[in-house]
Amino acid sequence: MERTHARSGHLPVMYRQALDGLRVLGNGAYLDGTFGRGGHARGVLELLQARGRLLVMDKDPEAIAVAEREFGDDPRVSIYRGSFADLAHWDETAAGLDGVLLDLGVSSPQLDVAERGFSFGKDGPLDMRMDPDSGQSAAQWLASASEKEIADVLWTYGEERQSRKIARTIVARRSEQPLLRTAQLADLIASVMPRGDNKIHPATRSFQAIRIFINRELADLEAGLDAALARLKPGGRLAVISFHSLEDRIVKQFIARHSKAPPANRRMPIELAFTPTLLAIGGAQKAFDEETASNPRARSAVLRVAEKLGVGIRDSGFDEAQAGSDSLEQIPNPPSRLPAPPSGGAA
Repeated sequence: MERTHARSGHLPVMYRQALDGLRVLGNGAYLDGTFGRGGHARGVLELLQARGRLLVMDKDPEAIAVAEREFGDDPRVSIYRGSFADLAHWDETAAGLDGVLLDLGVSSPQLDVAERGFSFGKDGPLDMRMDPDSGQSAAQWLASASEKEIADVLWTYGEERQSRKIARTIVARRSEQPLLRTAQLADLIASVMPRGDNKIHPATRSFQAIRIFINRELADLEAGLDAALARLKPGGRLAVISFHSLEDRIVKQFIARHSKAPPANRRMPIELAFTPTLLAIGGAQKAFDEETASNPRARSAVLRVAEKLGVGIRDSGFDEAQAGSDSLEQIPNPPSRLPAPPSGGAA
């Protein structure tokens, strides 16, 4: 769930595999939609020539400050604060991209700073927003959400088996005292979890679930994949690093949906024509053993790469007039599986 700090002793997760997957061209245009502290971006920039372009995005103002400080004077680089879900609305992408990299999840600097409220291991304000200037904090949402809403989020995004019990306890506890600190929430969750030989902290799944929900991470991923496909040039590469099954499932299904014809339906009298717009480049890649030995956070990383085929939107059967030219047709997860996003949530 984390992106490694580029200034630490480790390279970013799956650094070499991600750059190989992007197949960087010297004069190409590339977008890093999750700048973090710029580890992957630096690698791309080193491979670019004078006419190459690097576009970087991030929700986090601290990440954008690093990008501006380190890359702001490079004429090849453009910087945008915002979610990669909106990449097709950034004018800099209108000319097309030769590659898009998404390194999903929360970055190590976000986890390591207690004041950001991501970590149950460091007491701090219960915030969890990647963009602290937008949307509800975790504390604000937990103060007003219903017991069912909380339970649904914990189960859907964290696969927490004790979701109902935890939600019930949260609602009961907040009537006595507001939940404002990460340590409060972590202790509350630990107090209601069954005792056992758990290898992970009892609050791990719940913190993950709340963070994903507060930041609209899966909704942003769905929108970002569509936007990336819309902006990639034929031959351009999409490389996505995910850290848990919910993210990887969305990426895997997206690539399959645009690269493989849907199963035949015997009830349909006429078989619908299918023109693939993506080519999967290999399957799921895992970090090499030497990387996981030195960086345990890489153990759960999965990289998937796909290449846009040489077809236009009209060739693929996409109705540009119906859905707009900035993004491809949205294909969300089934509504019954995902709780409604928080009102005024992070963009």
